[in-house]
Amino acid sequence: MSKIINYVKDSYDELIHKVSWPTMSELNNSTIVVFVASLIIALMIFIMDISCGVHPTLFWKGLLGYLYGMMG
Repeated sequence: MSKIINYVKDSYDELIHKVSWPTMSELNNSTIVVFVASLIIALMIFIMDISCGVHPTLFWKGLLGYLYGMMG
C-alpha cells in the first residue's frame, strides 16, 4: 500500500513542480493553428472527393466517373 501512496505523491509533485504548463495565450495560439490546419485538410479532402467523383448524386461525375464511362 505504501508503494501506491508514494506513487500518487510523486505523480502529484511532478505535475505541480516539474511540468511546464502552457499559458492561456499559448494555448489559444495552438488552438487556432490546429483549427486552421484542420480546415485546410478538410478542404483538400473535399476537393479530392469532388474531383474524383465520390459523390455520384452531384451533376459532376468527377474524373474517375468519366474514365469509367469511357471504359464501359
